[in-house]
Amino acid sequence: MDYEEWKKTGGNRAVEVLDFKTIIMEVRQGVGGDEAKIWASDLFRMYSRYAENRNWKIEVLDEGVIKIKGEGVFDELKYETGVHRVQRVPKTEKAGRIHTSTASVVVLPEVPETSVEIKDQDLEWQFTTGGGHGGQNVNKVATAVRLTHKPTGIVTTARQERSQEQNRKIALSLLRSQLWGIDQENKASRIKDLRSGIGRSMRSEKIRTYNYPQNRVTDHRINKSWHKLDSIMNGALQDLLPELSPILQTENSK
Repeated sequence: MDYEEWKKTGGNRAVEVLDFKTIIMEVRQGVGGDEAKIWASDLFRMYSRYAENRNWKIEVLDEGVIKIKGEGVFDELKYETGVHRVQRVPKTEKAGRIHTSTASVVVLPEVPETSVEIKDQDLEWQFTTGGGHGGQNVNKVATAVRLTHKPTGIVTTARQERSQEQNRKIALSLLRSQLWGIDQENKASRIKDLRSGIGRSMRSEKIRTYNYPQNRVTDHRINKSWHKLDSIMNGALQDLLPELSPILQTENSK
């Protein structure tokens, strides 16, 4: 059973929720080997610092996955979804050559249980010893959770919390958000004006390049550059987002 078949069985209530005050952000390495892993970590730090600057509440759910709660958080960060490319000389590069690596960012709202119906028979749970905070006790007890949604094949994991029950709730929340996100992307793909890539950012779309030698950040959707890479990577996204969001919002509403 694929996503569309699952949806027809009543798997998605398709309740439209407009006022999201909590998001789940996932940052994963792309192409580029070890440098891509470092780049994903740098992006994770950038967004975390920005959230701290905005006095938003931050909670690390898993490696590369963070929950951010605050007024206007989804509206500000929803267009960060996509592929982020970096051009720089890695510390391990002895010849001084510039390497290109990528990382993917996905921003989804935390979706209420009433918005997406998930049936127990569609879930496959696996439990292992955890690797998050909590000391040796976490590593002795099967607290880490791996959840597979059988109809769609989506897999979510959670291992940061001390108890299995807490991690179960996190894994379900991650799954719910991903199912909601797929539904929204399917809707967007049917709308002609959104196929240009200027509206809603699809997960596989290259949206931005960070060029270290030139201290430059370029957003390819609006063809604009900022020569403030160093400050942006330290969380100063207020130099970028106020110019970016209104343009994409306008294009998205046409």
